[in-house]
Parts: sequence; structure tokens; C-alpha cells
Amino acid sequence: MHFTSERRLDDGVLERRFILGDIPGILWTPASASASEPAPLILLGHPGGLDKMYPRLAGRARRSAADGFAAATIELPGSGDRPRWAALEQARADMRRAIEAGEPVGEEMVDALVLPLVEESVPEWRAALDALLPLPEIGGPVGYSGGVISIGIRMAVAEPRVSAAVLFAGSFVPRAILEEARQVTIPLHVLLQWDDEGNDRQVALDLFDAFGSKEKTLQANMGGHTGVPQFAGEAAAQFLARHLK
Repeated sequence: MHFTSERRLDDGVLERRFILGDIPGILWTPASASASEPAPLILLGHPGGLDKMYPRLAGRARRSAADGFAAATIELPGSGDRPRWAALEQARADMRRAIEAGEPVGEEMVDALVLPLVEESVPEWRAALDALLPLPEIGGPVGYSGGVISIGIRMAVAEPRVSAAVLFAGSFVPRAILEEARQVTIPLHVLLQWDDEGNDRQVALDLFDAFGSKEKTLQANMGGHTGVPQFAGEAAAQFLARHLK
């Protein structure tokens, strides 16, 4: 990993862009972070398109910094400036076509889109952790916050350094991932938009029921996919502060 740029934001947060192999990423660290007082780290999940998602990611990172946390994110495979992934683009196109035609989205279609993305991206997130945690100003524990929810589930199962997670319901979930959710034992806070046009509400509820965590909270709010109220974000931040401080 090497840093390609850095700038100090108006609230004192240091924003650094980096490249990990050929994977772009961004690291935000609060002004308080130092070798003597390293900051816990939150991984910010998103659906892909780092530059497109930047305003929302930066807002979440700055909120995390206000609580004393560093935050980092990486670009998903096949998104942003990364090489195109023909199979993934075809799967997205097939699903979009079915939704626009009012046709049911079958399990095979969901598997074709989501499972390869999970298999490819989770090792990259873990490699990012390997590179970020040795930085003197970064320390544990580590949290995961965001989507794609199937990626967050796999991280919660496969990565022992992640000790709490905020998961954003709102993407299709393969049956295999739903079964994998039973292995999740870390504390969870799940955000669900009740009227999310691209999300199967019942699947989201079944998924929450499947999680094996003894501590799990579901916060459901009225509204569509991008209508998450500000107070819901505050509740998620408080959850992470409670478990990572």
C-alpha cells in the first residue's frame, strides 16, 4: 500500500488516498490519532463507485472521526476506475432488466450478481486491514459499517479482527449468505428502510432472524433506499462507539 495524496479537512480530519496493489482506497484519521493514542478503525462498506459515493462516505467518516475513530474504504471489484468485470456487468444488467419488467428476481440471478462479488472483495478488505493496522496512528478494535450487506456478513464471519458491525439492508441476499448469517456472533446493528424499492423486506427480516449474535438490533424506518433519517445514522454511530471504545 502507498499513499497517493493527502489533505487536511476543515474539521482537522486527515484524508489520504491510497493504492493497495491496484485497489484504490481512502483513509480518514481524526486529528487526535497518534502513535501514543492510536484510533480504532471502522471499515466503510458501500455498493461501488468510490468517487460517486465520496460525499456520503466522507460524511460518515467525519462523523466517525468526531467519535475518535479512523475510517477507511476501498473500491469494489469491477467498479469505479477498476477494470471492468464482464460477468458482473451482465448480472447487473439482467437483474435491472427483470426489475424494470416487473419480473421476479430469481435465486440464480441473485447468486450470479452477489456471490462472486463477495468471494472477490472480502479478501481485498482483509488485505486492506493487513496494510492499515500496522500504521502507528491506527489501532484496534475494528468495526464494519455499511453495505453490500452480504460482504458485511462474510467479513463478520471470516475476519476475527472485526468486533462489531453496522449492516445496511437494501441489497439482494443469496440463500447461501442467509445460511452463513447463522455463524455471525459479533454485536450487530442493522438498518432497514421499510419502503426500499430494491429490497425484499421479508428477506431482510428473515436475515435478521438468522443472525446468531446474542446482541443484535434492527432499526427500521419508513422511506426508500436513500431516505435514511439522520437520527438513524446517529444511532448507528452510538452503537459503534459503545462497542469499539
